[in-house]
Amino acid sequence: MALATRSSFRTLKAIRGAHSFCKHATSSGSSSDRVSSLWDEHRLTADQLHFRALATDFAKKELLPNGAQWDCDKYFPVEVLRKAAGLGFGGMFCAEDVGGSRLNRVDGAVIFEALAYGDVIFVAFPMFLSICSLIFSNSVVCRYGNDQQRNHWLPKLIQMEFFSSYCLTEPSSGSDAASLQTTARQAHGSSDYILNGSKAFISGGSVSDLYLVMARTGALGPKGISCFLLEKGMPGLSFGRPEDKLGWRSQPTTSVVMEEVRVPSANMLGREGQGFAIAMAGLDGGRINIASCSCGGAQFCLDTAQEYASTRKQFGKAITEFQSTQFKLADMQTALHASRLMVSNAAAALDAGSPKASACAAMAKRFATDACFNIANDALQLHGGYGYLKDYPVERYLRDLRVHTILEGTNEIMRVVLFRHMLQQP
Repeated sequence: MALATRSSFRTLKAIRGAHSFCKHATSSGSSSDRVSSLWDEHRLTADQLHFRALATDFAKKELLPNGAQWDCDKYFPVEVLRKAAGLGFGGMFCAEDVGGSRLNRVDGAVIFEALAYGDVIFVAFPMFLSICSLIFSNSVVCRYGNDQQRNHWLPKLIQMEFFSSYCLTEPSSGSDAASLQTTARQAHGSSDYILNGSKAFISGGSVSDLYLVMARTGALGPKGISCFLLEKGMPGLSFGRPEDKLGWRSQPTTSVVMEEVRVPSANMLGREGQGFAIAMAGLDGGRINIASCSCGGAQFCLDTAQEYASTRKQFGKAITEFQSTQFKLADMQTALHASRLMVSNAAAALDAGSPKASACAAMAKRFATDACFNIANDALQLHGGYGYLKDYPVERYLRDLRVHTILEGTNEIMRVVLFRHMLQQP
């Protein structure tokens, strides 16, 4: 795909290549751009302002008008995902030689928030599907894959010609991921591996073309785990029924079952025994991503609640004239602003290679996902009975935001991660 010219700013790479031309963000005219810029415009670079404008415009045109119907129909919007990939959103953190945009994590956080404003689930598929998660997949292959793997898979994944899924969680191993039971034994007289086991809650199950599977090749514990690339259609690879979920209903989620699946040794990602490190390597970025998505969804809920409260009249006046409503909206804004700052700090720490990056990511994920779900809940409450109806979008955002406190490590595990870092401090 040909890149846009510097004057058009139609792709991420075109924006990155035109820094000297980017003095002010182009307003998309959307409420998200208007509201967010009041609070954080001063801390964003010229490029980041343009990234946000591009993402906001896409969200306004493609996501806001369609999210409710996708949710109702459980429709996975492949064609819209590929439009997003055409703008550069499919490979934000990947190297340019394979078609990526080579952005940093702070850039990504700005973009994810703007996209999630339009539809939380579109950008927040948990692992290896859609934009936010596919970027994690791309980054893993970029970092650990050999040249053959990178050149074969990444261009297709970045353009979302192919989709990929991340397979770590199992029915009996969730938070205790290192106890996984899926096995990979070397075939007799061959360098191939034979995989057996099952994975649970896999985003993109049955839809994705590529599955990154963590399997045990050695002893118990994290050092006995390796990572394999399984291709859809391999004999013995099958999928369970689609899960019927509270939220994220436009995203297919199934179990992934492996029964004597023969995998070439060339499909091992990294070295034998490196799988758990690969699995964990993307989690810091994934936690920042999901927290960014929470901020975008919460911003939508706050804007919607403020607009509704300013027009809803009770006892002869708009309910925004009641001090209790003013206090509630002010507290929602404060919690959102604090969440956004924590996410930005964590992203900057990860970009800088700080030894505290994992702790910052855990704090940001824990705080932002809890706070932003509460903002959505308060927005629904401000709508009264109308907020409980599907005619109003807040209930859908609340359902989609709820799972963010579970994804990428539960918020209880985030506290464990943080406390372990605290014990390491001198």
